[in-house]
Amino acid sequence: MPQTRQHYIQLNDKLEDFEALPQAVIAYGHDLEKGNVLPFHSHRRGQLVYASSGTMIVTTRSASYTVPSQRAVWMPPGIEHQISVHSPVKLRTLYIDSRAAMGLPDGVYVLQVTLLLRELIVAAVAAGPEIEPDSPQSRIIAVILDQIPSQPIDSLKLPLPADPRLSRVTQALIDNPADSRNLDEFAKAVGASKRTLVRLFPNQTGMTFSEWRQQRRLSYALELLMTGESVTAIALEIGYDNTSAFIAMFRRCLGTTPMRYLNATKS
Repeated sequence: MPQTRQHYIQLNDKLEDFEALPQAVIAYGHDLEKGNVLPFHSHRRGQLVYASSGTMIVTTRSASYTVPSQRAVWMPPGIEHQISVHSPVKLRTLYIDSRAAMGLPDGVYVLQVTLLLRELIVAAVAAGPEIEPDSPQSRIIAVILDQIPSQPIDSLKLPLPADPRLSRVTQALIDNPADSRNLDEFAKAVGASKRTLVRLFPNQTGMTFSEWRQQRRLSYALELLMTGESVTAIALEIGYDNTSAFIAMFRRCLGTTPMRYLNATKS
């Protein structure tokens, strides 16, 4: 499958003004087209990044997160991140002041989004960034802040290593998830011993080589699934010899089949 051509776009100039508004939470919406990339940037506020439709890839300097439409990513203030999409995405974001973010983690994480929270976020963004005290929108925001900490945490994280040899291995799998080379072959390609790579993978990513490759394949499968690719085509694209093996992996990781997962994002 040909790679999606990336097009870097600028952040909205009004965002800095929005973040300076006096209220604790600012709701903002922005639609992205296929191939759009918001380059590395950071915000003074914490950010709940949510796509009401489509799938986005949120990348920090240390990890990549696949975020389909029933997930959101919490981005603490000051952390540089990039957002890219391979299909049209309706981006809906809450910029949350530290006063309102008490109890939320200091690190980046992906959370599941219930139907209730999804509708609340969409409603808040539709009402606009400015909130009057004791208004219907302010009450929606209050419910959202109650809901965020109770959402289940997801595991769609792909840690990125710092070691240059290991980085070459992981970048090869990012570029081509179907790359079937084993660790011996990668070791020769990057000028390291297999033993060194076996040690580095858990030390720098918290995963073994096999676990990291499977997570990469899963994240790319989700991207393709949201663009309408068939399950069979996805299985072949990410390196599986047959569809059954791919479905078994998907179910083991996410607790359901690819098509049921896709249908759940549309409900």
